[in-house]
Amino acid sequence: MLPGVHRLGPDNATLSVHTKRGGAAAKAGHDLELHVTRWEATLDLDAGTAELSADGASLRVEKGEGGMQKLGDEDKENILKTIDDEVLEKRNIMFRSASVTGGDSHYRVDGELTLAGVSRPLTFDLRVDDGAVHAAATVTQTRFGMKPFSALFGTLKVLDDVEVRLDGRLGD
Repeated sequence: MLPGVHRLGPDNATLSVHTKRGGAAAKAGHDLELHVTRWEATLDLDAGTAELSADGASLRVEKGEGGMQKLGDEDKENILKTIDDEVLEKRNIMFRSASVTGGDSHYRVDGELTLAGVSRPLTFDLRVDDGAVHAAATVTQTRFGMKPFSALFGTLKVLDDVEVRLDGRLGD
């Protein structure tokens, strides 16, 4: 464990969003990995606090797996436009912990996530191994009043649960 206050952002970590597809036409869609390009986080392992803020308009499509065709640049632009216009509406994302408990290399983080203007409790595990930090949280879009994307009359849709991951280095 590296005690103290640690700052994370795009220079020393990756904040990513992972979506899965469903529905009768799921084969036509892609499982996506999106990266948040403007964000910052503070982790204070001594005080047991964590905070994160992200620019909701800074997501970029990193990869798309599956689908009947390769995900092209125009597809990526359309995905980002839909996220900006219909899903996040370019609103900022905030997380503030109520507590960070545990020790050595495993922590439980309890707090509140504000997404699309709605705040809800969120709990996730954080792991610190030899200076590397990893966290993953499942976010259910409908809990935040968001309607998961669908197309082709609802036969292709993004599943309600998306996974948000943070991977980086502390103390660099």
